Amino acid sequence: MRKITRPKLMTAVLAIVVFFSFASWGMSQKVVAVPNNTYEGLRIFTDVLGIVQENYAESVDSKEIIYNAVKGMVKGLDPHSSFLTPEEYTEMQIDTKGSFGGIGIEIGVKDSVLTVVAPIEDTPAYKAGILAGDKIVKIGEKATKDLSLNEAVNLMRGPKDTPVVIHIMREAFDSPRPFTINRAIIKVKSVKYRVLEEGFGYVRIAQFQESTTDDLDKALKDLNSKSNGRMKGLVLDLRNNPGGLLQEAVSVSNEFLDAGLIVYTKGRAAGQDMTFSADASKSQPEYPIIVLVNNGSASASEIVAGALQDHKRAIVLGTTTFGKGSVQTIIPLADGSAVRLTTSKYYTPSGRSIQAKGIEPDIVIGETPKGHLKEKDLEGHLEGEDQGKAEEPKKENKLIEKIKISEPAGKPEEGEDIQLKRALDYLKSWYIFKSTSQKVS
Repeated sequence: MRKITRPKLMTAVLAIVVFFSFASWGMSQKVVAVPNNTYEGLRIFTDVLGIVQENYAESVDSKEIIYNAVKGMVKGLDPHSSFLTPEEYTEMQIDTKGSFGGIGIEIGVKDSVLTVVAPIEDTPAYKAGILAGDKIVKIGEKATKDLSLNEAVNLMRGPKDTPVVIHIMREAFDSPRPFTINRAIIKVKSVKYRVLEEGFGYVRIAQFQESTTDDLDKALKDLNSKSNGRMKGLVLDLRNNPGGLLQEAVSVSNEFLDAGLIVYTKGRAAGQDMTFSADASKSQPEYPIIVLVNNGSASASEIVAGALQDHKRAIVLGTTTFGKGSVQTIIPLADGSAVRLTTSKYYTPSGRSIQAKGIEPDIVIGETPKGHLKEKDLEGHLEGEDQGKAEEPKKENKLIEKIKISEPAGKPEEGEDIQLKRALDYLKSWYIFKSTSQKVS
Protein backbone atom coordinates (compact mmCIF):
# COMPACT_ATOMS: atom_id res chain seq x y z
CA MET A 1 0.00 0.00 0.00
CA ARG A 2 1.48 3.31 -0.99
CA LYS A 3 2.06 5.95 1.62
CA ILE A 4 0.04 9.13 1.37
CA THR A 5 1.65 12.25 2.77
CA ARG A 6 -0.54 14.50 4.85
CA PRO A 7 -1.46 17.68 2.99
CA LYS A 8 -0.46 20.94 4.61
CA LEU A 9 -3.84 22.56 5.19
CA MET A 10 -4.28 25.56 7.41
CA THR A 11 -6.49 24.73 10.37
CA ALA A 12 -6.89 28.48 10.87
CA VAL A 13 -8.98 28.68 7.69
CA LEU A 14 -11.54 26.29 9.11
CA ALA A 15 -11.48 28.07 12.45
CA ILE A 16 -12.35 31.36 10.71
CA VAL A 17 -15.21 29.68 8.83
CA VAL A 18 -16.54 28.20 12.08
CA PHE A 19 -16.35 31.59 13.80
CA PHE A 20 -18.30 33.42 11.11
CA SER A 21 -20.89 30.65 10.93
CA PHE A 22 -21.64 31.04 14.62
CA ALA A 23 -21.46 34.84 14.50
CA SER A 24 -24.00 34.90 11.67
CA TRP A 25 -26.84 33.76 13.92
CA GLY A 26 -26.09 36.16 16.73
CA MET A 27 -24.16 34.23 19.34
CA SER A 28 -22.77 36.08 22.30
CA GLN A 29 -19.34 37.49 21.46
CA LYS A 30 -17.82 36.50 24.82
CA VAL A 31 -14.71 34.33 24.65
CA VAL A 32 -15.48 30.68 25.41
CA ALA A 33 -12.74 28.33 26.55
CA VAL A 34 -12.37 25.50 24.04
CA PRO A 35 -10.73 22.23 25.13
CA ASN A 36 -7.50 21.37 23.31
CA ASN A 37 -8.98 18.12 22.03
CA THR A 38 -11.51 20.18 20.04
CA TYR A 39 -8.71 21.78 18.04
CA GLU A 40 -7.08 18.38 17.60
CA GLY A 41 -10.35 17.07 16.23
CA LEU A 42 -10.64 19.97 13.80
CA ARG A 43 -7.12 19.26 12.57
CA ILE A 44 -8.06 15.62 11.91
CA PHE A 45 -11.11 16.85 9.99
CA THR A 46 -9.07 19.17 7.78
CA ASP A 47 -6.44 16.47 7.24
CA VAL A 48 -9.05 13.93 6.10
CA LEU A 49 -10.74 16.52 3.90
CA GLY A 50 -7.41 17.27 2.23
CA ILE A 51 -6.62 13.58 1.76
CA VAL A 52 -9.98 12.98 0.09
CA GLN A 53 -9.63 16.02 -2.17
CA GLU A 54 -6.14 15.06 -3.35
CA ASN A 55 -6.32 11.27 -3.47
CA TYR A 56 -9.90 10.06 -4.00
CA ALA A 57 -10.43 8.16 -7.28
CA GLU A 58 -12.81 10.81 -8.63
CA SER A 59 -13.17 14.53 -8.27
CA VAL A 60 -15.34 15.46 -5.29
CA ASP A 61 -17.38 18.50 -4.34
CA SER A 62 -15.87 19.95 -1.16
CA LYS A 63 -19.15 21.53 -0.10
CA GLU A 64 -20.98 18.22 -0.39
CA ILE A 65 -18.30 16.49 1.71
CA ILE A 66 -18.50 19.15 4.41
CA TYR A 67 -22.32 19.02 4.42
CA ASN A 68 -22.21 15.24 4.83
CA ALA A 69 -19.68 15.54 7.65
CA VAL A 70 -21.80 18.11 9.49
CA LYS A 71 -24.91 15.96 8.99
CA GLY A 72 -23.16 13.03 10.61
CA MET A 73 -21.96 15.18 13.50
CA VAL A 74 -25.41 16.53 14.34
CA LYS A 75 -27.28 13.29 13.60
CA GLY A 76 -25.26 11.50 16.28
CA LEU A 77 -26.54 13.81 19.04
CA ASP A 78 -30.16 12.67 19.29
CA PRO A 79 -33.05 11.67 16.97
CA HIS A 80 -34.36 15.23 16.53
CA SER A 81 -31.20 17.24 15.86
CA SER A 82 -30.19 17.58 12.22
CA PHE A 83 -28.32 19.71 9.70
CA LEU A 84 -30.53 21.09 6.93
CA THR A 85 -29.23 21.99 3.50
CA PRO A 86 -30.70 25.18 2.01
CA GLU A 87 -33.24 23.06 0.11
CA GLU A 88 -34.22 21.09 3.22
CA TYR A 89 -34.51 24.26 5.30
CA THR A 90 -36.86 25.78 2.73
CA GLU A 91 -38.91 22.55 2.77
CA MET A 92 -39.16 22.65 6.56
CA GLN A 93 -40.48 26.22 6.48
CA ILE A 94 -43.15 25.09 4.03
CA ASP A 95 -44.20 22.29 6.40
CA THR A 96 -45.17 24.70 9.17
CA LYS A 97 -47.61 26.39 6.80
CA GLY A 98 -49.40 23.05 6.36
CA SER A 99 -48.99 22.49 2.60
CA PHE A 100 -46.39 20.39 0.81
CA GLY A 101 -46.04 17.76 -1.91
CA GLY A 102 -45.75 14.20 -0.63
CA ILE A 103 -47.62 11.11 0.55
CA GLY A 104 -48.61 12.13 4.09
CA ILE A 105 -46.84 10.16 6.84
CA GLU A 106 -44.92 10.93 10.02
CA ILE A 107 -41.77 8.81 10.33
CA GLY A 108 -39.07 7.93 12.85
CA VAL A 109 -36.26 5.41 13.29
CA LYS A 110 -36.65 2.33 15.51
CA ASP A 111 -33.98 -0.37 15.78
CA SER A 112 -32.17 1.32 12.86
CA VAL A 113 -35.27 0.85 10.66
CA LEU A 114 -37.35 3.65 9.18
CA THR A 115 -40.76 3.31 10.85
CA VAL A 116 -44.15 4.96 10.34
CA VAL A 117 -45.22 6.90 13.44
CA ALA A 118 -48.64 7.68 11.96
CA PRO A 119 -50.25 8.29 8.58
CA ILE A 120 -51.87 11.71 8.26
CA GLU A 121 -55.64 11.58 7.79
CA ASP A 122 -57.07 11.95 4.28
CA THR A 123 -53.69 11.70 2.54
CA PRO A 124 -52.48 9.27 -0.17
CA ALA A 125 -50.57 7.15 2.41
CA TYR A 126 -53.63 6.96 4.68
CA LYS A 127 -55.87 5.91 1.79
CA ALA A 128 -53.31 3.38 0.55
CA GLY A 129 -53.50 1.54 3.86
CA ILE A 130 -50.17 2.54 5.44
CA LEU A 131 -50.36 1.87 9.19
CA ALA A 132 -48.57 3.13 12.30
CA GLY A 133 -45.71 0.78 13.06
CA ASP A 134 -45.08 -0.18 9.42
CA LYS A 135 -41.38 -0.55 8.65
CA ILE A 136 -40.22 1.14 5.43
CA VAL A 137 -37.37 -0.98 4.09
CA LYS A 138 -37.05 0.64 0.67
CA ILE A 139 -38.14 3.84 -1.09
CA GLY A 140 -38.04 3.35 -4.84
CA GLU A 141 -34.76 1.50 -5.39
CA LYS A 142 -33.09 3.04 -2.33
CA ALA A 143 -32.71 0.89 0.80
CA THR A 144 -33.55 2.85 3.94
CA LYS A 145 -30.88 1.32 6.18
CA ASP A 146 -28.75 4.13 7.63
CA LEU A 147 -30.84 6.67 5.72
CA SER A 148 -31.44 9.90 7.65
CA LEU A 149 -34.99 11.12 8.23
CA ASN A 150 -34.37 14.17 6.03
CA GLU A 151 -33.09 11.96 3.19
CA ALA A 152 -36.10 9.66 3.50
CA VAL A 153 -38.50 12.60 3.47
CA ASN A 154 -36.83 14.04 0.37
CA LEU A 155 -37.21 10.71 -1.45
CA MET A 156 -40.92 10.56 -0.67
CA ARG A 157 -41.61 14.21 -1.46
CA GLY A 158 -42.17 15.24 -5.06
CA PRO A 159 -44.50 16.86 -7.60
CA LYS A 160 -48.22 16.21 -7.42
CA ASP A 161 -49.53 13.09 -9.23
CA THR A 162 -46.11 11.45 -9.51
CA PRO A 163 -45.83 7.90 -8.07
CA VAL A 164 -43.43 6.65 -5.42
CA VAL A 165 -43.04 3.01 -4.42
CA ILE A 166 -42.35 2.25 -0.78
CA HIS A 167 -41.67 -1.30 0.41
CA ILE A 168 -43.38 -2.06 3.71
CA MET A 169 -42.67 -4.81 6.23
CA ARG A 170 -45.49 -5.52 8.64
CA GLU A 171 -45.93 -8.16 11.34
CA ALA A 172 -48.59 -9.87 9.23
CA PHE A 173 -46.34 -9.96 6.11
CA ASP A 174 -43.97 -12.80 5.24
CA SER A 175 -41.81 -10.42 3.21
CA PRO A 176 -41.80 -6.70 2.34
CA ARG A 177 -44.65 -5.59 0.07
CA PRO A 178 -44.54 -2.69 -2.38
CA PHE A 179 -47.10 0.12 -2.05
CA THR A 180 -47.35 2.43 -5.05
CA ILE A 181 -48.61 5.81 -3.86
CA ASN A 182 -49.33 8.86 -5.99
CA ARG A 183 -48.02 12.02 -4.40
CA ALA A 184 -50.40 14.89 -3.73
CA ILE A 185 -50.30 18.39 -2.33
CA ILE A 186 -50.66 17.58 1.35
CA LYS A 187 -52.77 20.27 2.94
CA VAL A 188 -53.09 19.39 6.57
CA LYS A 189 -56.29 20.98 7.85
CA SER A 190 -55.27 21.93 11.35
CA VAL A 191 -58.73 22.10 12.96
CA LYS A 192 -61.89 20.10 12.32
CA TYR A 193 -65.01 20.31 14.44
CA ARG A 194 -68.63 19.24 14.75
CA VAL A 195 -71.54 19.05 17.19
CA LEU A 196 -71.72 15.66 18.90
CA GLU A 197 -75.04 16.25 20.61
CA GLU A 198 -76.92 19.37 21.61
CA GLY A 199 -74.54 21.46 23.72
CA PHE A 200 -71.58 19.10 23.34
CA GLY A 201 -68.88 19.99 20.82
CA TYR A 202 -65.97 18.12 19.28
CA VAL A 203 -62.76 19.77 18.06
CA ARG A 204 -59.88 17.86 16.50
CA ILE A 205 -56.47 19.51 16.14
CA ALA A 206 -54.44 17.49 13.63
CA GLN A 207 -51.24 19.56 13.82
CA PHE A 208 -50.09 22.86 15.33
CA GLN A 209 -49.56 25.26 12.43
CA GLU A 210 -49.41 29.03 12.04
CA SER A 211 -53.20 29.29 11.75
CA THR A 212 -54.23 26.77 14.45
CA THR A 213 -55.33 29.23 17.14
CA ASP A 214 -57.29 31.35 14.67
CA ASP A 215 -58.98 28.22 13.31
CA LEU A 216 -59.75 27.04 16.85
CA ASP A 217 -61.31 30.43 17.69
CA LYS A 218 -63.64 30.14 14.71
CA ALA A 219 -64.55 26.55 15.59
CA LEU A 220 -65.38 27.36 19.22
CA LYS A 221 -67.45 30.39 18.26
CA ASP A 222 -69.44 28.33 15.75
CA LEU A 223 -69.97 25.49 18.24
CA ASN A 224 -71.10 27.99 20.88
CA SER A 225 -73.47 29.59 18.40
CA LYS A 226 -74.97 26.20 17.50
CA SER A 227 -75.47 25.60 21.22
CA ASN A 228 -77.37 28.89 21.58
CA GLY A 229 -74.54 30.28 23.65
CA ARG A 230 -74.73 27.48 26.22
CA MET A 231 -71.92 25.01 25.58
CA LYS A 232 -72.18 22.11 28.05
CA GLY A 233 -68.90 20.38 27.27
CA LEU A 234 -66.10 19.88 24.76
CA VAL A 235 -64.06 16.95 23.51
CA LEU A 236 -60.63 18.16 22.37
CA ASP A 237 -59.09 15.44 20.18
CA LEU A 238 -55.27 15.45 20.02
CA ARG A 239 -54.84 11.82 18.98
CA ASN A 240 -52.12 11.21 16.38
CA ASN A 241 -51.21 14.90 16.52
CA PRO A 242 -47.42 14.95 15.92
CA GLY A 243 -46.98 18.47 17.31
CA GLY A 244 -45.77 21.55 15.48
CA LEU A 245 -45.22 25.13 16.59
CA LEU A 246 -44.60 25.74 20.31
CA GLN A 247 -46.22 29.18 20.26
CA GLU A 248 -49.43 27.70 18.87
CA ALA A 249 -49.52 25.06 21.61
CA VAL A 250 -49.17 27.83 24.20
CA SER A 251 -51.84 29.91 22.48
CA VAL A 252 -54.27 26.97 22.29
CA SER A 253 -53.75 26.25 26.00
CA ASN A 254 -54.39 29.93 26.71
CA GLU A 255 -57.86 29.54 25.17
CA PHE A 256 -58.90 27.42 28.15
CA LEU A 257 -56.76 28.77 31.02
CA ASP A 258 -57.22 32.19 32.59
CA ALA A 259 -53.99 32.22 34.62
CA GLY A 260 -50.92 30.24 35.56
CA LEU A 261 -47.99 28.50 33.93
CA ILE A 262 -48.59 26.61 30.69
CA VAL A 263 -45.14 25.12 30.04
CA TYR A 264 -41.52 25.88 30.80
CA THR A 265 -38.21 24.81 29.28
CA LYS A 266 -34.82 24.14 30.83
CA GLY A 267 -31.59 23.96 28.86
CA ARG A 268 -27.84 23.95 29.45
CA ALA A 269 -26.99 27.20 27.69
CA ALA A 270 -27.90 30.68 28.88
CA GLY A 271 -31.17 31.93 27.43
CA GLN A 272 -32.70 28.45 26.96
CA ASP A 273 -34.76 28.59 30.18
CA MET A 274 -38.16 30.01 29.27
CA THR A 275 -41.62 30.12 30.81
CA PHE A 276 -44.98 30.54 29.08
CA SER A 277 -48.04 31.57 31.06
CA ALA A 278 -51.74 32.14 30.44
CA ASP A 279 -52.97 35.71 30.29
CA ALA A 280 -56.77 35.27 30.20
CA SER A 281 -56.97 37.01 26.84
CA LYS A 282 -59.15 34.33 25.24
CA SER A 283 -60.31 32.04 28.05
CA GLN A 284 -63.38 29.94 27.32
CA PRO A 285 -66.22 29.56 29.82
CA GLU A 286 -65.77 26.91 32.52
CA TYR A 287 -67.54 24.08 30.71
CA PRO A 288 -65.98 20.62 31.27
CA ILE A 289 -63.40 19.38 28.76
CA ILE A 290 -62.08 15.92 27.95
CA VAL A 291 -58.83 15.73 25.97
CA LEU A 292 -58.30 12.61 23.85
CA VAL A 293 -54.69 11.42 23.44
CA ASN A 294 -52.87 8.31 22.28
CA ASN A 295 -49.38 7.05 21.53
CA GLY A 296 -49.30 9.24 18.39
CA SER A 297 -49.86 12.47 20.36
CA ALA A 298 -46.47 14.19 20.53
CA SER A 299 -44.62 17.39 21.38
CA ALA A 300 -46.97 20.39 21.15
CA SER A 301 -50.05 18.19 21.71
CA GLU A 302 -48.42 16.84 24.90
CA ILE A 303 -47.83 20.42 26.08
CA VAL A 304 -51.54 21.22 25.74
CA ALA A 305 -52.68 17.97 27.36
CA GLY A 306 -50.18 18.36 30.22
CA ALA A 307 -51.11 21.99 30.92
CA LEU A 308 -54.87 21.35 31.00
CA GLN A 309 -54.34 18.21 33.10
CA ASP A 310 -52.05 19.92 35.65
CA HIS A 311 -54.45 22.83 36.07
CA LYS A 312 -57.32 20.34 36.37
CA ARG A 313 -59.07 22.18 33.57
CA ALA A 314 -59.63 18.95 31.65
CA ILE A 315 -59.67 15.19 32.04
CA VAL A 316 -57.21 13.40 29.76
CA LEU A 317 -58.55 10.16 28.26
CA GLY A 318 -56.88 7.54 26.06
CA THR A 319 -53.41 5.99 26.18
CA THR A 320 -49.99 7.35 27.22
CA THR A 321 -48.61 9.82 24.69
CA PHE A 322 -45.46 9.61 22.53
CA GLY A 323 -43.08 11.34 24.97
CA LYS A 324 -41.37 13.91 22.74
CA GLY A 325 -40.45 16.52 25.32
CA SER A 326 -37.35 18.14 23.84
CA VAL A 327 -37.12 21.59 22.27
CA GLN A 328 -35.49 22.09 18.86
CA THR A 329 -34.13 25.50 17.93
CA ILE A 330 -33.66 26.33 14.24
CA ILE A 331 -30.38 28.21 13.73
CA PRO A 332 -30.03 29.65 10.19
CA LEU A 333 -26.52 29.72 8.72
CA ALA A 334 -24.93 32.15 6.27
CA ASP A 335 -25.32 29.99 3.13
CA GLY A 336 -29.06 29.36 3.58
CA SER A 337 -28.60 26.08 5.44
CA ALA A 338 -29.59 25.62 9.09
CA VAL A 339 -29.00 23.54 12.19
CA ARG A 340 -32.00 22.02 13.94
CA LEU A 341 -30.57 21.55 17.43
CA THR A 342 -32.08 20.17 20.62
CA THR A 343 -31.49 22.97 23.12
CA SER A 344 -33.78 22.23 26.09
CA LYS A 345 -36.58 20.08 27.48
CA TYR A 346 -40.27 20.76 28.17
CA TYR A 347 -41.83 20.54 31.62
CA THR A 348 -45.51 20.75 32.55
CA PRO A 349 -46.70 23.35 35.10
CA SER A 350 -46.24 20.89 38.00
CA GLY A 351 -42.67 20.08 36.92
CA ARG A 352 -43.26 16.81 35.09
CA SER A 353 -40.87 15.97 32.30
CA ILE A 354 -42.55 14.95 29.04
CA GLN A 355 -39.32 13.57 27.52
CA ALA A 356 -39.38 9.79 26.96
CA LYS A 357 -42.30 9.54 29.40
CA GLY A 358 -45.26 11.21 27.79
CA ILE A 359 -48.52 12.31 29.37
CA GLU A 360 -50.32 9.58 31.28
CA PRO A 361 -54.10 9.86 30.89
CA ASP A 362 -56.51 10.16 33.81
CA ILE A 363 -58.77 7.55 32.23
CA VAL A 364 -57.04 4.76 30.35
CA ILE A 365 -59.09 3.44 27.46
CA GLY A 366 -57.47 1.48 24.65
CA GLU A 367 -54.06 -0.09 24.19
CA THR A 368 -50.93 1.03 22.40
CA PRO A 369 -50.67 -0.96 19.13
CA LYS A 370 -47.95 -3.60 19.18
CA GLY A 371 -44.74 -2.40 17.54
CA HIS A 372 -45.80 1.26 17.57
CA LEU A 373 -42.96 3.76 17.79
CA LYS A 374 -42.49 5.98 20.84
CA GLU A 375 -39.81 8.49 21.83
CA LYS A 376 -38.20 6.01 24.23
CA ASP A 377 -37.80 3.58 21.29
CA LEU A 378 -35.78 6.04 19.21
CA GLU A 379 -32.05 5.43 19.08
CA GLY A 380 -30.07 8.02 20.99
CA HIS A 381 -33.12 9.59 22.66
CA LEU A 382 -32.57 11.87 25.64
CA GLU A 383 -33.78 10.76 29.04
CA GLY A 384 -36.28 12.91 30.90
CA GLU A 385 -36.24 13.94 34.54
CA ASP A 386 -38.75 15.76 36.71
CA GLN A 387 -37.82 19.21 38.00
CA GLY A 388 -40.00 19.28 41.08
CA LYS A 389 -43.01 21.48 41.58
CA ALA A 390 -42.55 24.52 39.37
CA GLU A 391 -46.03 25.74 40.12
CA GLU A 392 -48.83 24.09 42.05
CA PRO A 393 -51.98 24.46 39.91
CA LYS A 394 -54.76 25.73 42.13
CA LYS A 395 -57.91 25.16 40.09
CA GLU A 396 -60.45 22.66 41.33
CA ASN A 397 -61.26 19.75 39.08
CA LYS A 398 -64.68 20.36 37.59
CA LEU A 399 -65.14 16.71 36.63
CA ILE A 400 -63.71 13.85 38.69
CA GLU A 401 -60.64 13.06 40.73
CA LYS A 402 -57.72 11.57 38.87
CA ILE A 403 -58.37 7.88 38.37
CA LYS A 404 -57.36 5.15 35.99
CA ILE A 405 -59.80 2.62 34.64
CA SER A 406 -59.65 0.15 31.81
CA GLU A 407 -62.27 -0.33 29.15
CA PRO A 408 -64.19 -3.60 29.67
CA ALA A 409 -63.26 -6.46 27.36
CA GLY A 410 -65.32 -6.81 24.21
CA LYS A 411 -64.81 -6.08 20.56
CA PRO A 412 -66.30 -2.74 19.44
CA GLU A 413 -68.37 -2.51 16.31
CA GLU A 414 -66.42 -1.81 13.13
CA GLY A 415 -65.68 1.89 12.80
CA GLU A 416 -66.83 2.67 16.34
CA ASP A 417 -64.70 5.22 18.18
CA ILE A 418 -64.83 3.88 21.73
CA GLN A 419 -62.66 6.65 23.20
CA LEU A 420 -64.84 9.40 21.74
CA LYS A 421 -68.01 7.58 22.79
CA ARG A 422 -66.78 7.26 26.37
CA ALA A 423 -65.68 10.89 26.44
CA LEU A 424 -69.17 12.04 25.50
CA ASP A 425 -70.71 9.67 28.05
CA TYR A 426 -68.52 11.11 30.82
CA LEU A 427 -69.37 14.69 29.85
CA LYS A 428 -73.10 13.93 29.97
CA SER A 429 -72.68 12.00 33.24
CA TRP A 430 -71.12 15.06 34.87
CA TYR A 431 -74.35 16.99 34.34
CA ILE A 432 -76.41 14.07 35.61
CA PHE A 433 -74.38 13.87 38.83
CA LYS A 434 -74.41 17.65 39.19
CA SER A 435 -78.17 17.72 38.86
CA THR A 436 -78.55 14.87 41.38
CA SER A 437 -76.27 16.51 43.97
CA GLN A 438 -78.25 19.74 43.80
CA LYS A 439 -81.47 17.89 44.70
CA VAL A 440 -80.01 16.24 47.77
CA SER A 441 -80.47 18.29 50.93
